[in-house]
Amino acid sequence: MMMQFIDTLINTIGDVVPIVTIIFGFQFAVLKRPVANLSKVILGFGYVILGLSLFLMGLEMALFPLGETMAEQLTAPDFLQQVRISAESALGWADYYWVYLFAFCIGFSTTIAEPSLIAVAIKANQVSGGSISVNGLRIAVALGVAVGISLGSYRIVVGDPIHYYIIFGYVVVVIQTMYAPKLIIPLAYDSGGVTTSTVTVPLVAALGLGLASTVPGRNPMIDGFGLIAFASLFPMISVMGYAQITRWLNKESTLEDKQNAL
Repeated sequence: MMMQFIDTLINTIGDVVPIVTIIFGFQFAVLKRPVANLSKVILGFGYVILGLSLFLMGLEMALFPLGETMAEQLTAPDFLQQVRISAESALGWADYYWVYLFAFCIGFSTTIAEPSLIAVAIKANQVSGGSISVNGLRIAVALGVAVGISLGSYRIVVGDPIHYYIIFGYVVVVIQTMYAPKLIIPLAYDSGGVTTSTVTVPLVAALGLGLASTVPGRNPMIDGFGLIAFASLFPMISVMGYAQITRWLNKESTLEDKQNAL
């Protein structure tokens, strides 16, 4: 384990060095100004390297194996025979309902815990003067990811081509963009990107690969990937939908107040 940590630490340093080089290069060569609180900045980079190293080890030792194990257990023939709800001889897509529920829960929980989403939500709350709720945005994004991963798991089970789902999803996004509040549109598009980060991606990828490996007739290379695309697409829909519902409720409340005043 110690050798694995050392190897991970060396690789993490190699990944962080280009970022540090660019930041300090622009600071000294372009801006030509000293770095404020240099000692704290250096200590912060040390924390980043150590934290990333430990996190990557945790992914390899816990999250990846756990996601694959859960997918294998939920799609095991003996388990599905016990919980099946269809009367046909062969297993149907509805018999995998525990997989869809697990995908929903894992998508929601990992997104809520996503550090990049928390950072974006806090900044959006500050810039908007509090009109965008931190928890409201996080829940809206998490619901979008949860629904997207559940739908993606269904696609793997039934074997549908992924491009039909993606094309339809982006058609919905374009239509919503025309009617959603202008304030929320860029944030909704960004929300689709921040979900595919350190916490969500490893578990979602492990779930997709494990599911495609255990469902009969599925190819992990063809069917196992693609869940991350759903995790990026559906938050845009959910965030714009959240803004549209909020605006509608505010209009209804304002109209009711005016009627009461009259």
